[in-house]
Amino acid sequence: MIGSVDLGIDLGTATILIYVRGKGIVFKEPSVVAMDRDSSAVLAVGEEARRMIGRTPGNIVAVRPMRDGVIANYEVTEILLKHALRKAIGRQLFFKPSVVVCAPSGVTSVEQRAIVEAAFESGAKRVAVVEEPMAAAIGAGLNIGEPFGSMIVDIGGGTTDVAVISLGGIVQSESIRTAGDKFDEALVRYIKREYNMMIGERTAEEIKLEAGSAHPDISPRACEVRGRDLVTGLPRNLTFTSKEAYLALLEPVTAVIDAIKAVLERTPPELAADIMEKGIVLTGGGSLLCGLDRLISDETGIPVHLTEDPEACVAQGTGKIFAGIEGLRAAIFTEKKIS
Repeated sequence: MIGSVDLGIDLGTATILIYVRGKGIVFKEPSVVAMDRDSSAVLAVGEEARRMIGRTPGNIVAVRPMRDGVIANYEVTEILLKHALRKAIGRQLFFKPSVVVCAPSGVTSVEQRAIVEAAFESGAKRVAVVEEPMAAAIGAGLNIGEPFGSMIVDIGGGTTDVAVISLGGIVQSESIRTAGDKFDEALVRYIKREYNMMIGERTAEEIKLEAGSAHPDISPRACEVRGRDLVTGLPRNLTFTSKEAYLALLEPVTAVIDAIKAVLERTPPELAADIMEKGIVLTGGGSLLCGLDRLISDETGIPVHLTEDPEACVAQGTGKIFAGIEGLRAAIFTEKKIS
């Protein structure tokens, strides 16, 4: 149709990405909306709102409408989607787009319905929901249509999705609500317990990027951490090392490893042999945690490959779905409506 637009949306817990057919990824911003608590007026969306987290006066609240990979606040999610679509395609929004939205593999029918309805309310003409590990595998360039086993581990902000894919379908999968956000929370808890110091979620994310470690034998790194002393109530500094970060992150990282092992244990022998040969593919922003690929390889005995652009894999996969590569459009669309 003349004027129609095809969009792929990775509606992530931490980041929302939009892929426009023929243009690539045109929008990438944090999934945050800043609102006035009293009037419910929207003050900022995306990166501008993220900068307000932990720094707002009493009447302003920075809301993350997505939690654990699903919609926690429907109205705010709709605001976020409308803002993202307006910035991604501008005046073309007059022509209602066809949209593919990604959801965790363990999403319930009620949660999936909320995602679909939010997309319709934001101006979509047709909506399809695709499981994130499938989109991630397509975006990573895996040939999922062949009778050959591929394993994808997509570690986002809210969920970790593990899947074994063959012949264009998911053979075995597991979705756990342990991912980047839980890594941040583990760092907050550790520093509170060991140093009697409180830090915010933005500081925890910075520690994860600068000194985070999932493997005990990583070159030592350190970063300066600023927070509030819980005894004196005064601001305080400390130096936090990658060794401490490893100890702090041990529990959530172990949960991710256990999910991978659980899927491997349920995988048919022939497909398991294929995975041993091809290796495990890591995608998602959470997979960038230093040493995580090495730890997974050590724990499973299988080679692990980190994709070139892990954060964008899911969004890029939606673009390939629209392109209809190797009949993927027919295989992937799970819900389609005309409004």
